[in-house]
Amino acid sequence: MPDIVTVIRRKRDGHELSGTEIDWVIEAFTHGVVSDAQMSALAMAVWFRGMSRAETARWTTAMIDSGRRLDFSALGLRTVDKHSTGGVGDKITLPLAPLVAACGVAVPQLSGRGLGHTGGTLDKLEAIPGWNADLSTAEMAEILTDPAVGAVVCAASADLAPADRKLYALRDVTGTVESIPLIASSIMSKKIAEGTGALVLDVKVGSGAFMKELGEARELARTMVELGADEGLHTTALLTRMDSPLGRTAGNALEVREAVEVLAGGGPDDVVELTVALAREMLEAAGVDDVDPADRLRDGTAMDRWNAMIAAQGGDPSAPLPVATHTETVHADADGVLSELDAYAVGIAAWRLGAGRERQGQDVQPGAGVELHAVLGDRIRAGQPVATLHTDTPGRIPDALAALREGVRISDTAPARQPLVIERIRA
Repeated sequence: MPDIVTVIRRKRDGHELSGTEIDWVIEAFTHGVVSDAQMSALAMAVWFRGMSRAETARWTTAMIDSGRRLDFSALGLRTVDKHSTGGVGDKITLPLAPLVAACGVAVPQLSGRGLGHTGGTLDKLEAIPGWNADLSTAEMAEILTDPAVGAVVCAASADLAPADRKLYALRDVTGTVESIPLIASSIMSKKIAEGTGALVLDVKVGSGAFMKELGEARELARTMVELGADEGLHTTALLTRMDSPLGRTAGNALEVREAVEVLAGGGPDDVVELTVALAREMLEAAGVDDVDPADRLRDGTAMDRWNAMIAAQGGDPSAPLPVATHTETVHADADGVLSELDAYAVGIAAWRLGAGRERQGQDVQPGAGVELHAVLGDRIRAGQPVATLHTDTPGRIPDALAALREGVRISDTAPARQPLVIERIRA
């Protein structure tokens, strides 16, 4: 029988843990035999020493086996999910899920809430009056099999990879979040346990992402794709740029409004581009090649699915969205080209305005956030509006302004245009 002190020492000293050691640690931690302090020490040892592919795969399987696995195969549906590693203004799930459903593939998506400068999909959807994130498996199945809906976005239940839930809370407060094996196993344990038939990963890279460097993002993507393949889950990944915010909004209700614009056939070009690119990837993963998702945006079918999806979870898609009580507009101080619009700075500004949270469980302001009136490469004149800050707490505005100004630069030279989708990774 392994013991936790020996396991910690072995990993600290750079040894590869055996499958038996990993299985025992995850089970013992889940049931409180291994303390939070001991698991934190092991997580730090992993942060320093890393894990092999075999260790990471076994760690992921053990976390899956700490709870139950969902299984939608009996529904007779083709299913596919998407996971994003998180960014600023990343509202892509909102138009994407109903769009893919409109193309004939069911989307069972378990999502999370935001923490820090990156927003959470559930926070965004909870800005819609009446919308409910907490569904049972039976309720999910009912929505997925409804021919008028076919997509569900909800919170994961407590018995889905519970070891990951406990470990993530520790990693967040012990400086061990940025470990590629731990990130990959955390994401993939939940996604594999979710029971989807295929998975597409949107791995962000840039200033507003957790992975700042392309090499790190590529390693994370490859690790997750391999973990999916090890479990028999068809998995692909797109590396996508996150140096500037996606779209023109960062904040919960603001992003819902922008997502609806996309579903109505408009919206910012980059949000439309990435939504369609991920939809095509998801359809290919599900074995569908006879429909173009761009057509479903144009003909209104995706909007119909959105309305049905929101209503199926108790929301009112026609209800007015929350609006912040205070706004302040930032104006350009010179003529020129918007040569820098840093995603991290915009995300911090939105967080400081109340759109995000400092710790799990904290409330957010649904109407808070940053609305952009210019995007990277736009030519602007002195005095022209660049952004509007939204909040219910005007005392938050000075700190948000300070963050935003750190990330905005006007110069004489336009930045080189960079592709939004950088690379595609398959097993």
